[in-house]
Amino acid sequence: MFLRIGLLLLTNIAVLIVAGIVMSLLGVGQMFDETGLNTTALLIFCFIFGMGGSFISLLLSKKIALWTTKTQLIKNPSNDIERWLVNEVKIMAERAGIGMPEVGIMPMQQANAFATGWNKDKALVAVSAGMLQRFNRDEIRAVMGHEVGHVANGDMVTMTLLQGVLNTFVLFFSRVIGYTVDKVVFKSDRPGIGYFFISILAQIVLGILASLILMWYSRYREFYADIAGAELSSKDAMISALQRLKAESGIPDEMPEALNAFGINAGKRKGLREMFATHPPLDVRIKALQEANI
Repeated sequence: MFLRIGLLLLTNIAVLIVAGIVMSLLGVGQMFDETGLNTTALLIFCFIFGMGGSFISLLLSKKIALWTTKTQLIKNPSNDIERWLVNEVKIMAERAGIGMPEVGIMPMQQANAFATGWNKDKALVAVSAGMLQRFNRDEIRAVMGHEVGHVANGDMVTMTLLQGVLNTFVLFFSRVIGYTVDKVVFKSDRPGIGYFFISILAQIVLGILASLILMWYSRYREFYADIAGAELSSKDAMISALQRLKAESGIPDEMPEALNAFGINAGKRKGLREMFATHPPLDVRIKALQEANI
């Protein structure tokens, strides 16, 4: 906890320094002038760093995913399962109207899969070695259909846009709050230490609230990816895959936290942690799919 706060303080200082340089280069001016807080300059600053950071992460998502999961791309299929997997993804991609994604295998025993990439026609889908070993082909096909559905629905870009908007408002309102408190409570003519620390505290609180919104949307779109998986394979196969994931819920989660939102399974979350979960409970997803008119 203390390490995270320390890193946040250092990051905030770095962002403010870089922001000042960028704003000067763009001719935006300072966030503070003789009239007080320059909200126009502040909003431009927040937009640049709120949206910019999100889109940089999206552009680098494939490289980051390959590095953090140690996924091996299937460039030249070397066995029957690899040839089958690549062929199935190709068929589903054509049906979904997207370009052929790169296909990879993660060297992890947990049953999982993910999709990422900034472009629908240049995405990456990957499945874990454990899932290939223990799931039958109908279930694997359904899981890959779920991931292709994420790509076809544009979930990576939509999540990035939402994250960027939330980042912008968090940065903007945290500094407005810091400025207001510093002026009213500490009676500062110019932003001082009170502004700095209140802004960081407000950024932490608003950031948590923004995460709740982002995670709610992440859970919401999982239902549509499940429907896509059912449509690209079969309803029974998708339900069977989710039931198998539920049966294996005791296996430790090996997926990097940053990729959980784009995986088929994000593990269990209880209590307050469920509010920050990227996926709905598997029982809820299974029931929704059973009741879906597919």
